[in-house]
Amino acid sequence: MDSPFDLSGKVALVTGAYRGLGFAIAQGLARAGAIAVLNGRKQEVLDEAARKLSAQGLAVSTAVFDVTDRAAIAKGVAAVVSRHGAIDILFNNAGIQRRGPFVDFPQEQWDEVIATNLTAPFAMSQAVLPGMIAGERGKIVHVASLMSDLARPTVVPYTAAKGGVRQLTRGMAVELAPHNIQVNAIAPGYFATEMNRALIDNAEFNAWVCKRTPARRWGEPDELAGLAVFLASSASNYVTGQMFVIDGGMSVAL
Repeated sequence: MDSPFDLSGKVALVTGAYRGLGFAIAQGLARAGAIAVLNGRKQEVLDEAARKLSAQGLAVSTAVFDVTDRAAIAKGVAAVVSRHGAIDILFNNAGIQRRGPFVDFPQEQWDEVIATNLTAPFAMSQAVLPGMIAGERGKIVHVASLMSDLARPTVVPYTAAKGGVRQLTRGMAVELAPHNIQVNAIAPGYFATEMNRALIDNAEFNAWVCKRTPARRWGEPDELAGLAVFLASSASNYVTGQMFVIDGGMSVAL
């Protein structure tokens, strides 16, 4: 009997996949048998990430386009379909952070955060859905955040965007379930990634994370891989509209 976690022959497009959580997700999917298509804006960094996966004997390719550009998305997704056939799995991972007091937070930075963290998953999903609907199957996974439910000072736009991602997940799941398309979200807590480098290097904040998290440490990107494979595989065929928090226990501890 085949493993329900086997992704052999599946094509998985992961946005923002050249490093951090996106790379870990892509690597996990490829190790489960999928063809991992790494998306980002810069060919050179994608090529380097692809070389790392290829060196492990994994199936990988790249797709260079900006997820905040609707025309570029259409062209990029069409190129992936032309090269590999239908896209079976989409992980909307690309994200940015901008920090500052809400009272004078710059409009242009608000627009950037919303465009990348909320509008891009909407647009990317729209781009791959015709193929998924035609094939009557598909997996879409958004990367949400602890900030989808909770809040901290100086990251209000990010919190608003990630809260929107949670509801985007639910709305899409309900509408797309009749087409055998499952839509879920992963909500990471504090992970040791380059996007969090400034926080990790801040001794006071690092100590707070380690004390506040029952696991007493930051998460490692590779620790997302198992959940990513589950949500991309047939093992999750009756799971949709859910947000899975992976945070070392932070969100359930007082």
